Amino acid sequence: MEELITKLNAIPDSYFGFVAGIAAYVKQKPERLQRVLQYMDSSANLKSSDVVKFVMEQPDFHEFGSDLREMAG
Repeated sequence: MEELITKLNAIPDSYFGFVAGIAAYVKQKPERLQRVLQYMDSSANLKSSDVVKFVMEQPDFHEFGSDLREMAG
């Protein structure tokens, strides 16, 4: 997780909500962390919107929202 946080903060247009949101998403399932790290490692000159788009296109992205609603409950 520390590697991900470091990489997210290194994106030029990074901001707190972006880092916190991506971190919350990957904490739900270990395979999410690996997927996001692989994407970031395979892409150059990323913007925060590129990472957000990648995460939103994941098949399990909508599970993330329902997990948050259950926790708020």
